[in-house]
Amino acid sequence: MRVSTRFSDSIHLLAFIKIYDQAKLTSDLIASSIETSPVVVRRLMSKLRRAGLITTTPGTAQPALAKPLSDISLLTIFYAIEGDKALFAVDPKTNPECIVGGNIQHVLQQYYQDAQTAAEARLAKVSMQDVVDSILVDQAKKDAQH
Repeated sequence: MRVSTRFSDSIHLLAFIKIYDQAKLTSDLIASSIETSPVVVRRLMSKLRRAGLITTTPGTAQPALAKPLSDISLLTIFYAIEGDKALFAVDPKTNPECIVGGNIQHVLQQYYQDAQTAAEARLAKVSMQDVVDSILVDQAKKDAQH
């Protein structure tokens, strides 16, 4: 099973918009940074626009942030991109006649819900400003080494 990267790609996209805010930001340019197709970038931007996180003008290559980065949590981005999707899924098809198969769904569901709640709480505390600040610090370290 392939894990979706839409969430991390959306964070990447928002950071790119902020860091390169003076450039002509086409979906091709953003896609080259994410290493995906411009179609994927446009789909992500559409979801981010519907969530009120970016603004776009049809026919122009200049998406913009709709609010300050400090007001955009990673949880808000996750919900914008993935909806109210569970992070973990329990296999619904197990053998009810087996001790493990008959009980695993109920047992795992509680553990998974606890993990989901903890992950959502953590994502709610991290803003896009935190992410962009970390990117810029990491880049400054790289620049200092050269």
